[in-house]
Amino acid sequence: MVPMLSRRALLAALPALPALAARKRSALLIDGQNNHAWAQTTPYLKRYLEETGLFTVTVSTTPPKGGDMEAYRPKFAGHDIVVLNYNGEDWSKATEADFVKYVRSGGGLVVVHAANNAFPTWPEFNEMIGLGGWGNRTEKDGPYLRLREGKWVPDTQPGRGGSHGNQHEYLVTLRDPNHPITKGLPAEWLHAKDELYDRLRGPAKNVRILASAFSDKATRGTGEHEPLIMVLSYGKGRVFHTCLGHAVEAMQSVDFIVTYQRGAEWAATGKVTQKLPADFPGKDKVSSRP
Repeated sequence: MVPMLSRRALLAALPALPALAARKRSALLIDGQNNHAWAQTTPYLKRYLEETGLFTVTVSTTPPKGGDMEAYRPKFAGHDIVVLNYNGEDWSKATEADFVKYVRSGGGLVVVHAANNAFPTWPEFNEMIGLGGWGNRTEKDGPYLRLREGKWVPDTQPGRGGSHGNQHEYLVTLRDPNHPITKGLPAEWLHAKDELYDRLRGPAKNVRILASAFSDKATRGTGEHEPLIMVLSYGKGRVFHTCLGHAVEAMQSVDFIVTYQRGAEWAATGKVTQKLPADFPGKDKVSSRP
């Protein structure tokens, strides 16, 4: 008679099963219209997400300017984040409604540079991004945020929404060392040649400023600290908004790469597992990757 094995012995005799791989998150990256070189920058935005090992990326390209925007209706549901590298014509009302439902229901949103110029007359979008520029934005669209005695306060003075001075390298100042995206970052670091957005204005609801830069009048700036990296919530959705990244050179700056990668993970999951790389810049020298 063959003796019966105990449950423990039986399990021990089974071949070891490989550990289940963590599920990769799905990112939908939207481009197709922009006053910036989206065809050059989208491959970098896609690659940086894929390099983390955390994301699969699908690129969705809208019709060109003057095309049939009514026919453009991507499926947002099923994606963990939407990355906007888009600044162009309005989407259809049906697509707008789909997008609002997606973010309100918990979808993540990543807004890159000129994407905050988009959709100036779409109220829900402007609440999602907090601050925007250009598109005839003025005080009617909301306040500036100004740093006063260590706090960001609304400034309702009249004026345009959105401008920038000369492109140049500039110091970025950490404003929130406790957020998962910025935890461990240095107090200041040097960013590669880029536009330094200033005079952004909007609803500014639930905005948490993570980093800013001083817009020097010597470079045709405002003489103010300008918010450049921020997060906010919209319904159940998490929004990461970076004003960095005008062109490829700016996107190759390691601080852009790292904050973008971390911001995307946070928008998708509410957490950041990525470690700070050794080549993150300090305040004296730009650090870039090819």
